[in-house]
Amino acid sequence: MATSRGKAKPDDVTARPKAATRPAVPVKRKAAAKARGPAGGNVVAFEAAAERLGLTKGQFAETLGISRDALYRPARLESAKNQSRIREALEIVERISGWAGGERPALSWYRSHAIPAFGGRTAEALVKDGKAALVRDYLDAVAVGSFA
Repeated sequence: MATSRGKAKPDDVTARPKAATRPAVPVKRKAAAKARGPAGGNVVAFEAAAERLGLTKGQFAETLGISRDALYRPARLESAKNQSRIREALEIVERISGWAGGERPALSWYRSHAIPAFGGRTAEALVKDGKAALVRDYLDAVAVGSFA
């Protein structure tokens, strides 16, 4: 039987049955599941790394040479190229932190210290150009007493 507004009552046999819906299941991303990359490797937590270094997400992205668009698209942050840059930068900062007196002074060195062996370029500029291996080799040489 229809009401005055034309809506069918539940006992009306001419009423269309509701479409079958799946029960709503809350999607929870566990840290372990989120830490897996496309190739099965670990994904570096961008926000946690930025916070640890005392930077905003925007500052950290600029330091790494990652576009601001990537900050709002997790798939871009988890791309192999961006993950490689994040890992390389963090590795270099961690290696320097013992000599510099902490992570923040090491980050300052990473961003501003001109390395004479590379024509006055900073570690930051070299990592942005994909030459983090050169910086690691340079740090290895300095660690064993080679003249920088």
